[in-house]
Amino acid sequence: MKGTEPDEEQLVRRAAKGDRAAFEELYRRTSPWLAVRLRRRCADEQIVAEVMQETYLAVWRAAGAFAGSAVGGSAVGWLWTIAARRLVDAFRRRAKYAQPLPVAEAAVAPAAEDEALAGAVGEAVGDALRRLAPELRQVLQAMVLDGLTVRETAVLLGLPEGTVKTRARRARIAMREALS
Repeated sequence: MKGTEPDEEQLVRRAAKGDRAAFEELYRRTSPWLAVRLRRRCADEQIVAEVMQETYLAVWRAAGAFAGSAVGGSAVGWLWTIAARRLVDAFRRRAKYAQPLPVAEAAVAPAAEDEALAGAVGEAVGDALRRLAPELRQVLQAMVLDGLTVRETAVLLGLPEGTVKTRARRARIAMREALS
């Protein structure tokens, strides 16, 4: 690599052209972060491993479809969207066979992504997010940060859709009150 290293978007574009080394570099850079993020949503290591494999297989196959910064997206965001959808699919498969999935317990220390979000959106918003009840914060995180639908959030969290809608509304109200 001459001069500067390619960013993740460039790696995806090179992988789309069949560049295995670029794909391997993308995997090396993003897989630790992705695994941690998936583990925060699912405690079953087997499911996390399956979702990781399915995600990177999908990235390899669909790299040519990545629109990237042309539409205001990022390679890492695109990768997370694929992974989140694969995790929801895994939850649906398990639900079909009525096997409950272990949901990851809430971390005692604030997660790096929570701290980054708080820093990125401002101290007041970060404080308001931290004060939300954990069940409201989970719904807000899935729907707003991860971009999941109500149905996908319900499957991910193992809740009825009505409960997800109610919690999302309560979270928005609580955030509005905290920021007023």
